Amino acid sequence: MKENYDLAKWLAGEMTEIELNDFKKTPEFYIYYKIADYSSQLKTPPFEENQLYKNILENNKTNIIPLYRNWFFKIAAIVVLFLSITFVMRNFITETQSATSGKRTTFTLPDNSEVVLNAESQIDYKKWNWSENRKLTLKGEAFFKVAKGKRFEVTTLLGKVTVLGTQFDVKARKNRFEITCFTGKVKVNYKHKEIILTPGKSVTFENELQINSKVSLTKPDWLDNKIAFNRDSLMFIVDEIQRQYDVSIDIRTNHPDDLFTGKIPTDNLDIALEIIATAYHFKTMKVTPNKIILEEK
Repeated sequence: MKENYDLAKWLAGEMTEIELNDFKKTPEFYIYYKIADYSSQLKTPPFEENQLYKNILENNKTNIIPLYRNWFFKIAAIVVLFLSITFVMRNFITETQSATSGKRTTFTLPDNSEVVLNAESQIDYKKWNWSENRKLTLKGEAFFKVAKGKRFEVTTLLGKVTVLGTQFDVKARKNRFEITCFTGKVKVNYKHKEIILTPGKSVTFENELQINSKVSLTKPDWLDNKIAFNRDSLMFIVDEIQRQYDVSIDIRTNHPDDLFTGKIPTDNLDIALEIIATAYHFKTMKVTPNKIILEEK
């Protein structure tokens, strides 16, 4: 609502100098300015009231003809401008979907492809010409159920995933790039490598290593409130617990690189901590509801 109010004040020339300077710093100002500039070049034809009145008398007509002044066309131009700006905002501006710590976000793309964002993840994309250019940028982890159509591309800082119509999971966190294909085919580009994944196949790139594996699931464990770990370090596991529960964990151990294989729930913090404490022989201390200490016994 504030954006619409600022836009109306700017169009009416009612902004103060301070308000105008602040408005010019917004990312949308350039688009507003260009549309307004183009609209200002549209000119309405001159309206000759006297000539029209003379013609009426000469033709001896008795009908009453309302005379509309140029203000009508100005209002129409403003309406067109507003609709144009709305169209641009909805289609050309980058759309962002995100999930904060301890949360998930589910949404639908313009082609009805379904996306579920895991905690601390974000996706950016543009609606304009989406059916012909299905590209988005991912930070974090997401599960995709892609509608059939043209090429669907997911770009991350670590690599790129390309599909047509399929279901797959992409994780790009720190230096780990992990992709799992559940249906269809997935093409993975990582640095100079290109790999094709078929259903039940998974690949992980981390610290210049490539690990290929098989899965028997039809969707990621985290959609069922579980996280599966396979020979992962304690620090990696704790990072994921902090992300899923939005807590801070202080680890006091001399063996932070010890590996763990197993599953941890994402909907019960006490059980998750108990599993880690049992596996690593920790004692758990809750300083506050969101501050936890794990210390060797």
